[in-house]
Amino acid sequence: AFLLKGLKMVVKDERGSELREHVYQYEDGLKAFVEEVDKDMEGMHPIVSFSKIYNKIKVEGAFQYTDHYQENIFSFANMVRTKDGGSHETGAKLAFTKAFNEYARKNGFLKEKEKGFDGSDVREGLTLVLNLTIPEELLQFEGQTKEKLGSPEAKNATEAVVTEYLRYFLEENRELANVLCAKIQRASQARLAARKARDEARKGKGKGRSEKILSGKLASAQSKDARKKELYLVEGDSAGGSAKQGRDSKYQAILPLRGKVLNTEKAKLDAVEKNEELNTIIHALGAGVGSAFSPQDSSYYKVIIMTDADDDGAHIQNLLLTFFYRYMRPLIEEGMLYIALPPLYRIAKGKQEEYLYTNEELEEKKKEYENGYTLTRYKGLGEMNANQLWETTMNPQTRTLIQVTIDNARTAEKRVSELMGDRADLRRNWIEENVTFTLEDDYSKEVSQA
Repeated sequence: AFLLKGLKMVVKDERGSELREHVYQYEDGLKAFVEEVDKDMEGMHPIVSFSKIYNKIKVEGAFQYTDHYQENIFSFANMVRTKDGGSHETGAKLAFTKAFNEYARKNGFLKEKEKGFDGSDVREGLTLVLNLTIPEELLQFEGQTKEKLGSPEAKNATEAVVTEYLRYFLEENRELANVLCAKIQRASQARLAARKARDEARKGKGKGRSEKILSGKLASAQSKDARKKELYLVEGDSAGGSAKQGRDSKYQAILPLRGKVLNTEKAKLDAVEKNEELNTIIHALGAGVGSAFSPQDSSYYKVIIMTDADDDGAHIQNLLLTFFYRYMRPLIEEGMLYIALPPLYRIAKGKQEEYLYTNEELEEKKKEYENGYTLTRYKGLGEMNANQLWETTMNPQTRTLIQVTIDNARTAEKRVSELMGDRADLRRNWIEENVTFTLEDDYSKEVSQA
């Protein structure tokens, strides 16, 4: 519906007793797409769109800069979602970098001999939607899934169209162009400062500040091999103590977190860096933050969120996921972020004991054990001793980890904005449509069945 502006699509759900219907129709097409993505962010200017045919290829697009640092690019070729990008995205990125560097150099944001802004600086906070219509004889996709465009002509067409339009746009909107260049300049300075800090850390300089921040908090791992090391982010000092006693200290580091961290969906980068818990995570990883974050520089190649299996634990988990998504997204994209799955129950009969992770497992085991068993409901990680925590949640041979992935970038962006942003109405609507509340038995204490 976004790609074919004006097309009316009606979706009806007749499965329940009450008919549910939603109409998708967008007269503004790609501009409406950008508006949907950015609806919970603060745009720095009205959404801009462009369209032109270049060498038989129609290039359409829309973009907006927001106050966020993360870039969001969504691309399509002949109605196919190119999730892995390709030649058209490459052309657009080159165009943005070229056009803004030309303007910045001409208007005093860059000195004559100064190196130009990096592409990541230019795209900080940019939401861009690209839609190409390519003749069949020029259309090439890469890989079996065909989610990456390979047509070299698409790169040339996109770069030419976007460069031409951006040059005109920047000259015609000089006041806005200056604001955007100042934003890009700040992003560049932050990236270079973060790189300098990482380089100094590698050479042993600047360690004092990091050690002071991490002192008494981080129980580090002995190994020097970052690819084998794991950082556990643990809820509370009690669970942190058990984790420190039960871990494999050669490869596993423990960082206890006190209370709930800042909701980074509602915070700027400077507020993130001032937050004690998040600042500790940033220094523990040692790989920068925001657009300057580099997963390859991380001191740990597995970051594991380990919280209690209750509402508070779920809330802390969501706050941490929001932080990593907004300010260390490459960590997720590289498959380095995980969620630990601690057991909900321990069931024992005589010398036999088992740990259970779902209510469904519990019901099956209750039938199997019939009677005379002892049931423990773990309301928090702190209720497990070091051996139990190691055996169930930290031992690589027996634990269960959930790898955090981004399967659909637009859906992920929309969901984070809805659930963690400022608009309570969006959050309420989503909850009402997607959550069924039930009352469950509370196994907070040991229960003996005769």
